[in-house]
Amino acid sequence: MDSNTTQGNEARKYRPNVAAVLLSSVYPRECRFFIAQRCDIKGAWQFPQGGIDEGESPRAALFRELREEIGTDEVEVLSECPHWIQYDFPKTMAKKMYVGFAGQIQKYFLVRLKNDNAINIQTEHPEFDKYEFVTQKGLFERVTHFKKEVYKQVLGHFKKEGYL
Repeated sequence: MDSNTTQGNEARKYRPNVAAVLLSSVYPRECRFFIAQRCDIKGAWQFPQGGIDEGESPRAALFRELREEIGTDEVEVLSECPHWIQYDFPKTMAKKMYVGFAGQIQKYFLVRLKNDNAINIQTEHPEFDKYEFVTQKGLFERVTHFKKEVYKQVLGHFKKEGYL
């Protein structure tokens, strides 16, 4: 994975990141996605995600981020998107969030919660203030605008693989 790309003569850095497409424990009977609203950006709903630490594998980062963001890593990994997906931060956000990065390059995992009641977003450093389990339609009604295309791409991959 190369977190640098060149656009014109300008090198752009992308923050290595993992993201969890988190399904409720009732999957596969029902397909309901966990999404949460960020504490720092009201109205910004997303999947759990976070940076990959130096020397950390994407899978290890996935479990660490789930513990840090939703208070549990009791999940079953169903699939992993084979390619990394890159997106740019909106210009209004790039300078505030991650100085030096144009956006993120992400490895997506499809995971199923073992117990929905294990979720606790009141973690040591809360990132979310609300969460819901939603249908795919509900997901796209809520998710923040600049992630919609990425989410369509990721869900399209998992659908093609027969999971959704």
